[in-house]
Amino acid sequence: MLPISVCMIAKNEESNVHNCLAPLKKLGFELVIADTGSADQSMSLISQYTDQLYHFEWTNDFSAARNFSISKASHDWILVVDFDEYLKDINISALISFINSHRKEIGTITRLNPCNLLSGQTSTMTEQVARLFNRKYNHYCGIIHEQVFPIIESAPVYCPVDISLYHHGYEEEDALTAKASRNLDLLLLALKDAPDDPYLLFQTGKCYQILKDYPAACQYFDAGLSFDIDPALAYVQEMVESYGYCLLEAKEYDAALGLANVYELFSFQTDFVFLMGLIYMHNALFDQAITEFQKAVSMKNGKTTGINSYMPNYNIGVIYECIGKKENAMKYYAKCGNYAPAKQRLSLLQT
Repeated sequence: MLPISVCMIAKNEESNVHNCLAPLKKLGFELVIADTGSADQSMSLISQYTDQLYHFEWTNDFSAARNFSISKASHDWILVVDFDEYLKDINISALISFINSHRKEIGTITRLNPCNLLSGQTSTMTEQVARLFNRKYNHYCGIIHEQVFPIIESAPVYCPVDISLYHHGYEEEDALTAKASRNLDLLLLALKDAPDDPYLLFQTGKCYQILKDYPAACQYFDAGLSFDIDPALAYVQEMVESYGYCLLEAKEYDAALGLANVYELFSFQTDFVFLMGLIYMHNALFDQAITEFQKAVSMKNGKTTGINSYMPNYNIGVIYECIGKKENAMKYYAKCGNYAPAKQRLSLLQT
């Protein structure tokens, strides 16, 4: 057995139990589950994989639930997984090396999220999330969108670990909106106690974005970005990008141009450069849009699949098609490979 406990919280997860737990069980992880009140067959199904199954009385506090499950583990090293995630890749030797050489550091793993961008464009977004740590030195804080922090107050130190999870919960719109509505209530409650917390403002904006209330999302993103925050932080980068997409969804095209004022702070991010291309495109500033899309193509892979390849090339093709430059449009559509919207446009232009 690996000297690591996978600690989870559950509620009505019967459809996810097998896909989530089977790969983890096969690898020899101890599985520790805190159920917060399932009314389906979750507990019965989970018991087929572990006898470390406990009831936790829900208190509207995710950190309390997570810390409870962690307290029941046999091992000090903890890996946290959600039931709407399943293991995609793992390097066991690298994992063992990490826990042997990083006593107090917090391990970040890769999570793959299917996502919808503007105008129905779909892709997969990659993010790093803090999930592996030693419970002697770290614990969860925050009633909602809980974060891992050192027990003795100090700046957390993060190190990447070679583990990736696929977050299929983002594929189920009904479940996603229900979760956003539930989380929104908790976030608004938390903001009463900490109205100037930029991370809470960011997460509140994300909930409104999922619920497609784009004006409200913009309001919270704008508030979160009004503070002196570090552009190197992943959530700050995501807040800027989410703000831009919500402004576009709300058809606040002129307001979106305001993100040009922070261009120098975020232009190292491929996703941000692509977003600026979209903003210029929606403001009919086609030369500037093409410049940003071409820059995105020249940059490293971003968080979103295709953000430096077929997605900017497709939008350049759309611009050229709109301004009547058919040959140029076909050239850029052809660069998109098997990207379905580009293949469709190319086929129509060739007839």
